Amino acid sequence: MFRLKNTAIAILVAASALAGKVHAAAPEAVVTPLMTKSLDDYPGKEALMITVTYPPGAVDPVHRHHANAFVYVLEGSIVMQVKGGKEVTLTPGQTFYEGPNDVHTVGRNASQTQPAKFLVILLKDKGAPVLVPEK
Repeated sequence: MFRLKNTAIAILVAASALAGKVHAAAPEAVVTPLMTKSLDDYPGKEALMITVTYPPGAVDPVHRHHANAFVYVLEGSIVMQVKGGKEVTLTPGQTFYEGPNDVHTVGRNASQTQPAKFLVILLKDKGAPVLVPEK
């Protein structure tokens, strides 16, 4: 009986450890706001400039921006795709664009060992959220 109980506990501990590895969340992106500027020539609109740093292995959820988003890669390598578009891998100096109606289906660090960093300029409605998760 004692041996059976210890075996059951060992199996539960092993299964819990394995489940933790299988369901471990990817690291999250770090978003740093740099500047927000009201666009007086476009009433109700603003520009938001941010940097995004993807730790190694970081993956974004599927989302929308409801904005014109201009991306410029500063460091590392990122993989981007919008619904209906081709998946692209971008390196420093390369750019990517998302329109207000695009669904961002792929956004991730191309590396599991090195961080990646990019600059984003969003032209959006004043006060609107930067990112809206897609259902």
